[in-house]
Amino acid sequence: MSITTPHTVQQHPEDSLTAKGTPKKAALASFLGSTMEYYDFFIYGTAAALVFPQLFFPGGDPAIAAIASFATFGVAYIARPLGGLVMGHFGDRLGRKNVLLVTLLIMGLASLAIGLLPTFDSIGIWATVLLVVARLAQGFSAGAESAGASSLTIEHSPEGRRGFFTSFVMMGYAAGMVLSTIVFIPIAALPEEDLMSWGWRIPFLLSIFVLAIAFWVRTKLDETPVFEEEVAQAGEKKKLPAGEVLKYQGGDVFRVLLMSAFSLMQTIFTVFGLSYAVDHGGFERTDILTVNAVAIGLSMTVMPFAGKLSDRIGRKPLMLTAMIGCSVAIFLYFLALGTGNIWLVFAASVLFMTVLYSGFNGVWTSFFGELFAAPVRYTGMAMGNQLGLMVAGFGPMIGGLLLGAGAFGWVPVAIFGCVVALIAAVACFTARETAHTPIAELGEPYLRGTGRI
Repeated sequence: MSITTPHTVQQHPEDSLTAKGTPKKAALASFLGSTMEYYDFFIYGTAAALVFPQLFFPGGDPAIAAIASFATFGVAYIARPLGGLVMGHFGDRLGRKNVLLVTLLIMGLASLAIGLLPTFDSIGIWATVLLVVARLAQGFSAGAESAGASSLTIEHSPEGRRGFFTSFVMMGYAAGMVLSTIVFIPIAALPEEDLMSWGWRIPFLLSIFVLAIAFWVRTKLDETPVFEEEVAQAGEKKKLPAGEVLKYQGGDVFRVLLMSAFSLMQTIFTVFGLSYAVDHGGFERTDILTVNAVAIGLSMTVMPFAGKLSDRIGRKPLMLTAMIGCSVAIFLYFLALGTGNIWLVFAASVLFMTVLYSGFNGVWTSFFGELFAAPVRYTGMAMGNQLGLMVAGFGPMIGGLLLGAGAFGWVPVAIFGCVVALIAAVACFTARETAHTPIAELGEPYLRGTGRI
């Protein structure tokens, strides 16, 4: 396949990457940025499961308060597509690096604001309104983060190793999730009065330290050579990336949307599963938080292996294995919760999240980005990914609505997760394999439509 542009630069993309690329630095910057983003994002999920129903939705049925709290967790996923679209637009037009610095600041400031919010007892309904506003800001930021960090790392990576280096984006997710859980374990063990008065604020206020480190590392990173080469070749102002990607790669946006909905498994495990284990399984909060932290922490060793393996055998085999496997493992997880045995829960959690889900989490950051051509990569990935994640975001709330009575009341929740996983698997099966495609030839429908091949 030959690539032509109006202003051809006599240099192979691989040569540019070798000369200017800094894959390790890009992977570190993506790892730390994702750690900060997901730390902030998931301390909210933990708080939504454990304390927000009493603090911001008091005075009614506890079950209704829990569903309302889960809804505020999910509302961030409404803002995520907007964040992905807006920041993806600027990321494809102006560059990846500076946009990713802005996303960090938005997330950090929103989390600090939550940590300083007065509760319902102090200012009434305005406390709930302000909580939702801050959560929307978190969603806007998170919607731009994963696609931007993935695009940046893909474009800094050497050929044949994109999967490995880009897996560090979701290693940051795991680190942020573990960090958020570890911080909450001693907080959850506080006396009820201390937890509800000041203890819950500490995890949100601590985010300032993670923000400072991640921001500093990202300021030291260069813009990607792929983006700079695209700017040099363009010769004129780019068209609207969203319109371009929908015109030439609308099918890929839709595939990414359906595959991204598979992230429902993650939110069912981390948010709904936590609430179900405490309220219906009889487990202590600290025990389940510890299990979650260990299971997801262990996934940090599996995700780079999955990314590296996908560089050899392809992205799709790992993705399909994860999707089909998790559609079975979700039933085993809830069955374990019903036994009251914490060791069975731990074993099911490791199978579900550490082993199977890591086959998706370690690969999707490279696979989704590689489906799109460089001029529309940030926008295309962000649009599809964040629209699909809306299903995942409202997963805990939907789970609360589907939950039935009795020991097997969880079955409708597991069936819902299974159906979403199988739909994602069909979308994955119909997608192009991208692992062994040179970076300059990624996004074939766009390249053909614009006359570049």
